[in-house]
Amino acid sequence: MKTVPRILVVEDEPAIAELIAVNLRHNGFQPIWAIDGEAAQRELEAVLPDVILLDWMLPGQSGLSLAKKWRAHARTRQVPILMLTARGDEPDKIAGLDAGADDYVTKPFSTQELLARIRAVLRRRAPEQSNESVTLDALELDAATYRVSYQGQGLKLGPTEFKLLHYLMKHAERVHSRGQLLDKVWGDHVFIEERTVDVHVKRLREALGAAGNMVETVRGAGYRMTATPSA
Repeated sequence: MKTVPRILVVEDEPAIAELIAVNLRHNGFQPIWAIDGEAAQRELEAVLPDVILLDWMLPGQSGLSLAKKWRAHARTRQVPILMLTARGDEPDKIAGLDAGADDYVTKPFSTQELLARIRAVLRRRAPEQSNESVTLDALELDAATYRVSYQGQGLKLGPTEFKLLHYLMKHAERVHSRGQLLDKVWGDHVFIEERTVDVHVKRLREALGAAGNMVETVRGAGYRMTATPSA
């Protein structure tokens, strides 16, 4: 028997929440509505949803802070998050993605666009589900404990940078185009612009510090992770 995907809708405006819920039900999804972060947390503790639709502007904790919180906890880390936002500016979109959101939908949005993005994140399978350790020279990543270190010193990475590093380390010495990285790291996200990859590569290099030059730009081709960076 096919399981109906559960969609947690965290939205404080009842009219918008009801509109979303009706459309989700009509398209084979099971919506669960939470009016704020506290209600959403109770739902998450009861049953994990398949996708979270998270409004940016909420009473109490903002959607941005909730996304960061849920990404920091092992139980909720892998649940796809779609940000619902009236903030269409690029820095705000990047902030949402950087907080751990998988995608964003800018209000006002069409029902078809929303459904397409939900289906996209449901199709997405995190490319690095394994809990193995990966080592490249003095750089170590442990997916089970979500830790990265260089020369024995712990490094602090955001969730997207962690996924990006994991993929690059597992496929070291290969050149990956921006499009390939979008497919493999972000998944089926046809809506995210390729220059988003550049932003996260820049942040990854900054987070890696002295190991940042291990992420090389290959002009006209993309990026490569290497144990022997060129000078």
